[in-house]
Amino acid sequence: MPYAVISDVHGNLEALEAVLDDIRRRKTEGTIFLGDAVGYGPNPNECVELLKESCKIILAGNHDRATVGLTDVEYFNEYAKAAILWTREVLTAKNRKYLETLPVSKKMRKGNMLFVHSTPKEPEEWHYLLTLWDAEINFHYFDERICVLGHSHLPFVIERLPSGEMVTHKTKAALGQGERYIINAGSVGQPRDRDPRACYLLLDRDQAEFVRVEYKREETQRKMHEAGLPLPLIERLSRGT
Repeated sequence: MPYAVISDVHGNLEALEAVLDDIRRRKTEGTIFLGDAVGYGPNPNECVELLKESCKIILAGNHDRATVGLTDVEYFNEYAKAAILWTREVLTAKNRKYLETLPVSKKMRKGNMLFVHSTPKEPEEWHYLLTLWDAEINFHYFDERICVLGHSHLPFVIERLPSGEMVTHKTKAALGQGERYIINAGSVGQPRDRDPRACYLLLDRDQAEFVRVEYKREETQRKMHEAGLPLPLIERLSRGT
């Protein structure tokens, strides 16, 4: 059975609930969360609590770390920074303490996999892995067959052949035993690949497949308006950018 891998929820409760409902209708080994429970969206506490109930592995992302003061907020653009400062005001002490304890990466012997929010190279520096050159560098920073990450909100599979050649897959990929892989699980709460539906990954030893799920986007946007969160963060949910 596959694992369900989710990432970058960003306080979007409607998207998270829709994705978890979809996962429950499937037979999986469990759900793994790659970080950024909070930031951008209007329901940080509810998302943290639901993730705690639903996931067997939970990592911290840069927004989680910034919200609890473990990453410098000046690193973020003005809209992300505004959302983090708002989240700090509404996050409960219990959830703040919980986010402080989360790791940024986790190795899983079963399946020979590494899970990380940003990149295997300097995971707490919050680098983005966007190009094949980025991938080539990062393949040298982990020994596992598969590395699964988030952070950029862009789903993809990069396959490194024994020859060193790299191939990119966008929707689904058969996984060979002699190849190595870097896989981005996409984003549940703020997709950026021009598909506004929530995205998550089904992953087993032989296949990686992205699943898209509709959710009550207008409800999330309504709550963001009421909270006074920045308009560009609200509008981008409709575009998937």
